[in-house]
Amino acid sequence: MHKIILALLPLTMVAACGGGGQTKVASASVPVRDVPVTSAPRPVISAKGLEAVMGKDSNALTRLFGEPRLNVQEVYGRKLQFSGKACVLDAYLYPDGKNGGEIVTHVDARRSDGAEVDRAACVNALQKR
Repeated sequence: MHKIILALLPLTMVAACGGGGQTKVASASVPVRDVPVTSAPRPVISAKGLEAVMGKDSNALTRLFGEPRLNVQEVYGRKLQFSGKACVLDAYLYPDGKNGGEIVTHVDARRSDGAEVDRAACVNALQKR
């Protein structure tokens, strides 16, 4: 008899834990609706003052700032880095989907010590050199 109980014990433990992935819960008379999952809103990063670079291709950037300090080919795009006394500007270019050319979709700016600076001010400073 003990052998039968010991043999069935693991099965009862699995049955108690498994539940088949469905749990029924008694609820009040509140209807349950499917609510679509949405992500948190992304912070808006203003492109004001960046009109000289946003949407431009690498040739336009070279005409504006000179030769890039770095030209890094990434898997899906390219990063061009321009630097001057005031700041370092990283311009990220990705395919525009129209003619296959790469255009600037995002820029980051910082001082040479890594401290963040205003992106538009950096663009202006690099143009004046």
